[in-house]
Amino acid sequence: MRGSDVAELQSILQLIGYRPGAIDGIFGNQTEEAVKAFQRNNALTADGIVGPATYAKLEPILLGYDLYTIKKGDTLFNIAQQYHTTVYAITTANPDINPFFLNVGEEIIVPYGIDLVQTNIPYTYDVMEKDIRGLQMRYPFLEVSTIGQSAEGRNLYLIKLGSGPREVFYNASHHANEWITSPVLMKWVENFSKAFARDGTMRGYPARTIWEQATIYIVPMVNPDGVELVINGVSAENTRYRQLVEWNNGNTDFSNWKANIRGVDLNRNYDASWEEYKEVESLLGIDGPGPYLYGGPYPESEPESKAVADFTRSRNFRLVLAYHTQGEVIFWNYRNLQPPEALRIGEIFASVSGYSLDEPVGPALYAGYKDWFIKEYRKPGYTIEVGRGVNPLPISQFDKIYEDNEELLLLAALV
Repeated sequence: MRGSDVAELQSILQLIGYRPGAIDGIFGNQTEEAVKAFQRNNALTADGIVGPATYAKLEPILLGYDLYTIKKGDTLFNIAQQYHTTVYAITTANPDINPFFLNVGEEIIVPYGIDLVQTNIPYTYDVMEKDIRGLQMRYPFLEVSTIGQSAEGRNLYLIKLGSGPREVFYNASHHANEWITSPVLMKWVENFSKAFARDGTMRGYPARTIWEQATIYIVPMVNPDGVELVINGVSAENTRYRQLVEWNNGNTDFSNWKANIRGVDLNRNYDASWEEYKEVESLLGIDGPGPYLYGGPYPESEPESKAVADFTRSRNFRLVLAYHTQGEVIFWNYRNLQPPEALRIGEIFASVSGYSLDEPVGPALYAGYKDWFIKEYRKPGYTIEVGRGVNPLPISQFDKIYEDNEELLLLAALV
């Protein structure tokens, strides 16, 4: 037994005090012993198998909260002690509760006293979905909706923070093997929500001030089908199996895959020099669907890119950020159509992140989301290329990537 589910299990067991060994996605002896120890401590049969009963005990921890029914004699302080959390965390999750008059029999949300977004595991769509659900329970002021669905029917989740007039939009994982950008945005949502709930600060910026001045919209995973393919591959029983392997040059290792599940590179599928890009495709020998670079039969041919474009059209964004990986650079211009302030803002982003302002070359010159946004609206748009190395970047790079970008994400709502 191995894979992203095992890595998630190992990570959560380690977080709550067990010793599963390396978080490597392999269900070895140490992981089995950690499962048995968890089972013994929870009055379960200690067989080392994560069956329905064991998962039922683990699921609330994975979601970051439990549902608790108030009993006679309970106080929020005592409940908080049971869950290793704080009274403040409970009252934040239950804004209508009166801590001095608890209603026996009432069910309340109790967040565990641990961070929710795990940043040491492959970040799949399923992990993200659990994180979104958990964050919404912990922080009911978060607004969660969808802008559409992927080709395989996965939700394209949208998270909204803030109530101010300055609207900005952040997105990640247009490219499947750049999935590390999704936990960057999700961890930022968690940290910002925590700061706002406590009326605190991030990097010295008052969270409440940002909330009142800006409205931040985030689509943390534009290409969930592709991310699933990169992280977990595709089963031979899947109806798409033969076609995907053929598009992948006969290879069942999809770690180089950038495209969506239909073999279209979503960041070459926007109407910004798209026709010119088709000529480039020909020169590159791209003649149809594949792991990367195929721009599709027409702009916004894919449900994911069309959903992002339609959502953008529905708002009045001051600025957009599209997160990608490779090079620690910021792309800020498109055909000199960007406004004069775009350079100034880009210099601020470069200063706080340590990244370089740069101009794309080759296929990256065409049909990307920020290119389309600049072309259509003549407003600042940025592609933020995080990390260095070979895609998919190892999750061990997460801490540095997040550190580089936390302040940038705050400033983008204010500049």
